[in-house]
Amino acid sequence: MIDNKKELYALGVGHNTPVFLDLALACGYTIAGLYHYNEERTGEVDHGYMILGSFDDLFALGDLTGKSFLLTMGDNKIRTELSEKIVSLGGCVPSLVHPTAVVSHYAKISETGVYISPYTYIQADSSIGRNTILLSHVNVSHTTHIGNSCFIAGGATIGAYTEMGDYVFVGQGALSISAKAKKIGHHAFIGARSLLTRDVPPCVLVAGSPARILRDLNSDEGTYYTDRNDLNIDFFEILFAKY
Repeated sequence: MIDNKKELYALGVGHNTPVFLDLALACGYTIAGLYHYNEERTGEVDHGYMILGSFDDLFALGDLTGKSFLLTMGDNKIRTELSEKIVSLGGCVPSLVHPTAVVSHYAKISETGVYISPYTYIQADSSIGRNTILLSHVNVSHTTHIGNSCFIAGGATIGAYTEMGDYVFVGQGALSISAKAKKIGHHAFIGARSLLTRDVPPCVLVAGSPARILRDLNSDEGTYYTDRNDLNIDFFEILFAKY
């Protein structure tokens, strides 16, 4: 008999989906089915699981009490909105910690929507806010706070004594120096392999070694706004450039 408490419905059908399905399965959950953002793929099978309907179909059910959900999209804003909607309807978005991850007994992890991937380390006296994703081989050093709805890509290291705001994106292999980059402002974007040697203001794009501000994401020239995580291709070119 299936334990409904260990059964998840996954929201989002895309390239990230199997990554988070793997995480859920490693944590002992079963996958009850998938929901896509629209109705175009209802009835199809993706990675062995039936697409049961759209997000609207799910929320039309009203009461989600007793059901648990896995959110597989990388967009911080969309993931957070869905999480809050599910919780408001009585559903649960459990945090998942891969069995190979190492989390200090003295660290605090939100019980809502945190995904900690294989071989990631969370050191003592650190905390991770709700709906935050840490991919593989991330190192969060001691006495550090990661805010809500952040996305930290693989191989990144967040140094000790860092206060990271909400909705921060950290690219692959980025490194912040302990006691140097003490504050990373909300909605900041940190480019891949960036070396942070000083504080990062809110709502800026930084990249390089050492990292420098390349764009104010609230400027008239930018295409990013603090309540959205939409990115144009030029942002991705900077975020994943070689420095």
